[in-house]
Amino acid sequence: MNSKALTIPRQRQPLQQLFWLLFAAAALLLAQGFVSVARSAPDSFADLAEKVSPAVVDITTTTVIAAPTGPNPIVPPGSPFEDFFNDFMNRDQNGQRRPQRAQALGSGFVISEDGYIVTNNHVIEEADEIMIEFFSGEKLPAKVIGTDLNTDIALLKVESDKPLPFVSFGDSDVARVGDWVMAMGNPLGQGFSVSAGIISARNRELSGTYDDFLQTDAAINRGNSGGPLFNMDGEVIGVNTAILSPNGGSIGIGFSMSSAVVSKVVEQLREFGETRRGWLGVRIQDVTPDMAEAMGMEVARGALVTDVPEGPAAEAGIKPGDVIVSFDGVDVKDTRDLVRQVGNAQVGKAVRIVVLRDGKTETLKITLGRRETAEGASSTPDKPGVAPKPVEKEILGLTLTPLTDEMRSELGLNAGLKGLVIKDVKEDSQAYEKGLRAGDVIVEVGQQKVADIAQFEKRLDEAREAGRKSILLLVRRAGEPRFVALSLE
Repeated sequence: MNSKALTIPRQRQPLQQLFWLLFAAAALLLAQGFVSVARSAPDSFADLAEKVSPAVVDITTTTVIAAPTGPNPIVPPGSPFEDFFNDFMNRDQNGQRRPQRAQALGSGFVISEDGYIVTNNHVIEEADEIMIEFFSGEKLPAKVIGTDLNTDIALLKVESDKPLPFVSFGDSDVARVGDWVMAMGNPLGQGFSVSAGIISARNRELSGTYDDFLQTDAAINRGNSGGPLFNMDGEVIGVNTAILSPNGGSIGIGFSMSSAVVSKVVEQLREFGETRRGWLGVRIQDVTPDMAEAMGMEVARGALVTDVPEGPAAEAGIKPGDVIVSFDGVDVKDTRDLVRQVGNAQVGKAVRIVVLRDGKTETLKITLGRRETAEGASSTPDKPGVAPKPVEKEILGLTLTPLTDEMRSELGLNAGLKGLVIKDVKEDSQAYEKGLRAGDVIVEVGQQKVADIAQFEKRLDEAREAGRKSILLLVRRAGEPRFVALSLE
């Protein structure tokens, strides 16, 4: 036996005994912790797969494609090539081209015993026939209840003479990066298939306004679209929607629309056959650190209002330059956060909104409209005004001149719009780096309207006297507004 091996004396002083007891207890708890972590990985996914498989479905869609037009090859009647050309060109007995039928495959899952099924919109889009195949092999036709292009979600319905096995939505908001998940579906048309992995990231945004994707390394391929992503309790926390891949196959970067988004969409599709999202009626942009400094904010947060067309926000008194920092009692982190909160709110609901205006907070009460109704509506043109006398001056790397009627006409602007046109931008200036270009129109400086160069310079002087290091400009390009902060130093 090694004489240097650790040994425990048989007799100790009371203080020593207490120390060793505490040491042993801590070691035991630590060991149990390691065992607990090690056991968090499932030994097998077999029980879970067996439990949820009956509710997962394969989807086959059929689309009739109109017969192509164009001149027909001339083949003499009775020619030995006549049958060959008719078969090859898919012609009927009269020599006319027949409509073609195209099929596509996808996945889905049953959410109620009476046959409601969730999938991706792109799986069933423009389909003439939709066939659902269950795990048992039974096939049933489906009809579309409703779709949502913004989240790529569709709700289908099948009629069955018996209750169908179904799965429920879980809470994706409590899912953590590193949690185990299991994906099921019909990859590459191979039929029911299971893959497992972990949540790699949360709150991913691809291209949609309401995107809230869970990223996973569970294998997702073509045909998995619309299939469920399960947590270890057998609850659906995501709908497999997209992959990031240079070759079209899985490389371990898949995206599932979170159940926090999907469950609300499905609820509306089931009740109304369409979505009904709240609408505030503002154009917004994120608050950058230099913008925050220019407005006297301690931290960059909230959503900066750039324009307020006719709608609920205008009626409630929201103004361009306001920063929305709270919506219906919930803090607003950025523009994406505000869009999601408003979209999830009930149409017609009266909510309180807290805005930061001129360094002070104000609370406004707004009754939300409906986004789907408001989309495509145009704002009321401003009343015509008198243009100031044209003068040019270079300020902060910008060559500025007041708007004239001729300039408004050339730039396609409202007749009553007032401001300063940027005629030139120095390429070595910060203004150029921030994206300002000739033709842009500055309508506000320091969150106050400007119509001539004297007003512009006055706003700069006021900002410097207040100790500001930057100034906030409201700029319109092709009618679209955005804020830009420029350094005063």
